Amino acid sequence: MDSTSGPAPAAASTPHTIDAHPGAFGGLDVVEISLDAAGEMTGRLLAQYGANVLKVEPPEGSPTRSIGPFAHGEEDPDHSLTFWYYNTSKRSVVLDPRQPTWHEELDGRLATADILILSCSPADLDSLGLDPADLAARHPRLVICTITPYGLDGPWSHYQSCDLTNLASGGVLASCGYDDHSIPPIRPGDNQSFHMAASFGLISVLLALIQRDATGKGQLIDLSIHDSVAVSPELANPYYFYSGAVVHRQTCRHAQPVPTQPALFETRDGRWVYFALILADTKPWQSLVEWMDSMDLAADLIDPAYQTLDHRQANFSHIQSILEVFFLLQDAQSAYHEGQRRGLPVAVISSPDEVVHDEHLRAREFFEYVGAPDQPGGLYPGAPIRFSAYRSEPQRPAPRLGEDR
Repeated sequence: MDSTSGPAPAAASTPHTIDAHPGAFGGLDVVEISLDAAGEMTGRLLAQYGANVLKVEPPEGSPTRSIGPFAHGEEDPDHSLTFWYYNTSKRSVVLDPRQPTWHEELDGRLATADILILSCSPADLDSLGLDPADLAARHPRLVICTITPYGLDGPWSHYQSCDLTNLASGGVLASCGYDDHSIPPIRPGDNQSFHMAASFGLISVLLALIQRDATGKGQLIDLSIHDSVAVSPELANPYYFYSGAVVHRQTCRHAQPVPTQPALFETRDGRWVYFALILADTKPWQSLVEWMDSMDLAADLIDPAYQTLDHRQANFSHIQSILEVFFLLQDAQSAYHEGQRRGLPVAVISSPDEVVHDEHLRAREFFEYVGAPDQPGGLYPGAPIRFSAYRSEPQRPAPRLGEDR
């Protein structure tokens, strides 16, 4: 598919329906103004499933164009791998907010759009001269999704943020790290807070579109990254809300109010597997002992006394030491497949380069090659959701700056 082409804008008087064209979001016209990865990921999810996403950028390009790494070491706006990842299948147009024609040109784009994504801080909105409420009044059918660090109002609305501060203030960071609490919390993988917000961004615009189908009117969505993170700290919220208990971070395990058994085991080939042994569940325990006994490594765990939970709990350290030897005498992949065959929750700790070669993902053709004649190609993560009613179209490369003037 030509990366510079896109569906022609629909007439302003023609209402869109979500399934009007191939792709779940085919026929939807989206304008995106994003200064961070939260809005870019929201736009990417829409584009990946068929929406026509037009990215509006200043002459110097969106901020992610300046974030490395850069293809072939060429540090320019068209070679940022970060930008490429977040902006596949989009189009790009340059509009200069410093020019007097800025609002007129933007309004022309919004006249036929279904969705406007505004992802930046309230201060950035002010500097761009954009008032979401005013835009909503002038474009009543438009669904406007603002994604800001702390929301459009409130005492923190003009605070500065980044992915790390988002995770810290939203409570997720407190659950991430090691058993040794003399070591500070550890930041999870890059941009998690922005991805959380993008998930809620996608949900919110789809809900607003359903409402528009019923009423003919769009609406203004005030999506806070802080709010998105605050509802996503896994077990911390239910433990505190239900019983007042505060969870504590643990090495490669779910944070819990009290310490749980370690779950990482080194294997013969120098790799690590994760195995969550639930002592209270008799069936997995029996499967584990049978597996260990088949390799003559069960030691005294075959003793009938271990059939009782009290005895297993009282001898937990002993069980753990035998498990360490058991996994250390196997290679990671063998332990993984045999454990799964026996219905046990075993997984190999895989690095990103190993995930690319994962046989299951390859069999499902998850990764897809994305490239263009004038742009180096490579493997990209594909669509995590598959629809029986819509065909999956290949992703197009991220647009060059302003290529869709």
